[in-house]
Amino acid sequence: MKSALPRLLLAATSVLLSACAALSGPQPPTRVLLLGDSISIGYHAEVVEALGPEFTVVRPMASPEKGRAENCEGTTKGVKAIGRWLALEGGDWDIVHFNFGLHDLKRVDAKTRKNSDDPADPNQADLATYGQQLAVITDALLESGADLIFATTTPVPEGGVRPHRDPEDVQRYNDAARALMQERGVAVDDLYAFALPRLEEIQEPVNVHFTAEGSRALGEEVARVIRSAARR
Repeated sequence: MKSALPRLLLAATSVLLSACAALSGPQPPTRVLLLGDSISIGYHAEVVEALGPEFTVVRPMASPEKGRAENCEGTTKGVKAIGRWLALEGGDWDIVHFNFGLHDLKRVDAKTRKNSDDPADPNQADLATYGQQLAVITDALLESGADLIFATTTPVPEGGVRPHRDPEDVQRYNDAARALMQERGVAVDDLYAFALPRLEEIQEPVNVHFTAEGSRALGEEVARVIRSAARR
């Protein structure tokens, strides 16, 4: 006569697993804060779509009622606004994906601080200032307890974009950011390396911005990196 013990153990295990599932209930979406300039505004919708309902993706909005996103610009704005951004929709972020750089390295008039097409004018934030201000922003994000992902700044094409940006500056600023993120233990989403070999396909001519197809490609890559971080 076969023992009933295996069947009883199997039934007990099934009941226990069902009870645990009932107690835990449906898991809330992973909360993601997306910070960045107009490049991130361009790929935001694709990130939301690619991640799906398992994630709640939020970015600052300049006019929520009109659906107009806020441009987070450079670190000079970031150090002033980071507290406000972290508090959006109650805060409590699981992941923050952030980028600063493209506005920092653009040229501005030394007196008016308005955008300039003159390569002789200074960067909005020189490399040392960029590093200092990015450190302040990163430390504030770390204090929030969220998992952080820093996105490198995408390439500036040759040909004289307006306002003026030197293509070589992008790597200099990215190198400074990478060093800081390594020091702070922050993951890096290398969008520069992702975009560089396919710029002719995805970036507008003589423009730092991307085509619709390019924004979709960037958004898919950002979503992939965020999803991987959520699984760790």
